[in-house]
Amino acid sequence: MSAAVLCVTGTDTDVGKTIATACLAAAALAAGERVAVYKPAQTGVGPDEPGDVDTVAALLGRPGRLTVAEGVRVGPAMAPVDAALEAGGEAAAAALPDLRRHLDRIADLAAAHDTVLVEGAGGLLVQLTPAGDTIADVALACEAPLAVVARPDLGTLNHTGLTLEAAGRRGVRPGPLVVGSWPAEPSAVHRANLVRLQELAAEHGYAFGGTLPAGLGAAEAAEVFRVAGGLVASGRGR
Repeated sequence: MSAAVLCVTGTDTDVGKTIATACLAAAALAAGERVAVYKPAQTGVGPDEPGDVDTVAALLGRPGRLTVAEGVRVGPAMAPVDAALEAGGEAAAAALPDLRRHLDRIADLAAAHDTVLVEGAGGLLVQLTPAGDTIADVALACEAPLAVVARPDLGTLNHTGLTLEAAGRRGVRPGPLVVGSWPAEPSAVHRANLVRLQELAAEHGYAFGGTLPAGLGAAEAAEVFRVAGGLVASGRGR
């Protein structure tokens, strides 16, 4: 592919994956790049409601060098295949885009942009297609590194360790590990977890991308770009 592709996953749902995607996009935009953000499967929003890629665009002030796109949208707030089953039964699930269609869409975006960010649904092994393909399979097919977004709270060490190990066993290239929703007043648990998360990143070959402050999703675009500047030094997994 002509562009750099970076896949983004989380250690769980609601860990700040979309905010991290926005910051990664901001870092690339600040470097003068044309950026595309692709969401293979969006669930949990209605036809006329903003999805995750719309959130990214809004957070960044909708710059002209940013393109956002979805592969498919399914209403129920569930994993994509289950959401399709709930919404329309077996026929709806079978009609979800397959891996080839997602790869073709990514290739089209890559042809017109410098960086393509692909944001998965939920965690690493959530199925995106009727055949059971995951964001790990997308990353492997694109030969793209994987950015992992982790929580700072109790339980994150197990979730993060499992995610990094599962990605490694599948042969996925490591990118940055980013900690989302970092509190303004971190507790002893948060501080201890941060140390261990940095160790986990190093053990599995991930660059530690830093922390993203809680509440960043409500910030102005200038603040998002400022925070994103701190991710550049650790790389964007390119």
